[in-house]
Amino acid sequence: MSLLPYLLNETPLIPSRQWISYFTPEEVLRPLDSALNQIAALDKDVSISLDKDKFQANIDVQQFKPEELTVKLNDDNTVTVEGKHEEQQDEHGYISRHFVRRYVLPEDCDIKGLQSKLSSDGVLSITAPKKPEHKQVEYKQIPIVRTGPIKRIQDKGKSEPTPKKKASHKQ
Repeated sequence: MSLLPYLLNETPLIPSRQWISYFTPEEVLRPLDSALNQIAALDKDVSISLDKDKFQANIDVQQFKPEELTVKLNDDNTVTVEGKHEEQQDEHGYISRHFVRRYVLPEDCDIKGLQSKLSSDGVLSITAPKKPEHKQVEYKQIPIVRTGPIKRIQDKGKSEPTPKKKASHKQ
């Protein structure tokens, strides 16, 4: 079938009413609605918090075994969390799962203190403490303690000559 007759024809391509009647609006929008629901469900499975002490991300990973999860720190201060398992049978048939999430750590986070913990109810927590702030130098008053006298030692080169005693003449 050639497209040339359609290109040369001045009437626009309009689907026939018969074709349109095959699909209801609900049937056309159902895949989009399903995809939006899946995205919303993913957002409910993740919470991120940043407070004065730390960055924390909590991810619901109860569908994965601990050995199916990885947490990696990348050179650009991002943390990559990945979960993957091959096809498994569940109550509806067979399913395989795979997700990747990346988090950019704030610059004031200490990457040396980065931790990941998996709770018994399937929540993976990733935390990074904030770096300590550089505080202004605080001064501490040092008390002065009084002591006894301290001998002075003078340099020999700078010592003053001792006055000569005048000879007394006895007569």
